[in-house]
Amino acid sequence: MKFAAIDIGSNALRLLITEVIENGEGVKYKRRLFIRVPLRLGEDVFTIKRISEEKTYSLIKAIHAFRNLIDLYSVTEYKTCATSAFREAGNGSEVADKVFSHTGFFIDIIDGKKEAEIIYTNHIAEALDLEHSYLYVDVGGGSTQIALFSKGKIVDSDSFPVGAVRMCVDKVSEKNWDALKEFVKSITKDNDNLIAIGTGGNINRLVKLADNKDKKYIKEKELKELCEKLSGYSVEERIQKFGLNADRADVIVPAARVYLSVLKWARIDEIFVPKLGLANGIIHMLYEKHLRKKTAAV
Repeated sequence: MKFAAIDIGSNALRLLITEVIENGEGVKYKRRLFIRVPLRLGEDVFTIKRISEEKTYSLIKAIHAFRNLIDLYSVTEYKTCATSAFREAGNGSEVADKVFSHTGFFIDIIDGKKEAEIIYTNHIAEALDLEHSYLYVDVGGGSTQIALFSKGKIVDSDSFPVGAVRMCVDKVSEKNWDALKEFVKSITKDNDNLIAIGTGGNINRLVKLADNKDKKYIKEKELKELCEKLSGYSVEERIQKFGLNADRADVIVPAARVYLSVLKWARIDEIFVPKLGLANGIIHMLYEKHLRKKTAAV
């Protein structure tokens, strides 16, 4: 069976179609299609507090295209979630209604806590050593999600309006930055030997750019050196020299600085990057919902 997730973020719009294969050895998640459209809704919302008409119709066209692909792949169930930009837009609900009337796709505008919950539905920490505690860090375009895991359970989590697109348009307040800092310090002060888990498109790309053999981990020192290296180039030079997309080249340094700050506050010198995010979490959530229905029907 196949499930589809649409993630409408502050920087980009993503479609993920995954086939879930059940066999005697367990369950396998096989990615069948992934498309990313750099719509950058956050540029509007973090400056004028609204989603412009131009971006609204670009969104509608993208969702139309995604609907056709979802039909083509014979998807069992799908879900569309919108995050920071949509929940802060003064006309977010109005735009969601417009998208629904044109495409038939309902947009679930989720708050920061729900976004964190869905990301952690990937069960990354539960698959690791339960003797350790883990700090999830997800840096998006508009917000950063933090969660502390211990013995396979969430101890505490929160979301902060500190994101890479927001930083690019200079709309991260000192108050929100301090709140993120204090939260990280407070939940990690009694936890030594924490392991950080980083999710999000920027940390995935940073790991790829890092000059190391292990593409699932990056040392804090390596990340700092890479951030300083990228900072020495203009956005245009980052595109040419590092092969970055235009919508990635400007946000990658601000995102790296958020990850570095969290690692410093939490006294962690390495971050594990499983290359999973909100869209993967939505897929897991849909499959778990399917299992509950199947169990109830028995």
